[in-house]
Amino acid sequence: MSVSDPIADMLLRMRNAQKAGLQEVEMPGSRLKGEIARVFKQEGYIAGFMLAGDPKRVLLLTLKYAADGEPVIRGVSRISKPGLRRFAGYQDIPRVLNGLGTAVVSTSNGVMTGKEARQRKLGGEVICTIW
Repeated sequence: MSVSDPIADMLLRMRNAQKAGLQEVEMPGSRLKGEIARVFKQEGYIAGFMLAGDPKRVLLLTLKYAADGEPVIRGVSRISKPGLRRFAGYQDIPRVLNGLGTAVVSTSNGVMTGKEARQRKLGGEVICTIW
């Protein structure tokens, strides 16, 4: 079965796996999903990730939990969807929870955080927010 929004599917699998208390979650992979996972790891939302397999790419995310067992990710939201793409200039990139969360932006220089895009003065497609 094909998925109409693979990025939303990735975010939902992450959220559901954390609610179930799983350590790892496996999903179909792509280059864009790998870049989003890199940003999540860089910002400390996941413990690690691995993009493997040549004919059928697989993305394996290692989820991160606090010392008391609470998930590190409190919430995640898809902003730009296949039916309605959301682009923003560098001044209009949303600040998530006054800087406590992260916006993930796809720019001409690759996928990066909203903060990084504002510093480099790059606009782009706002993929999702995570907090």
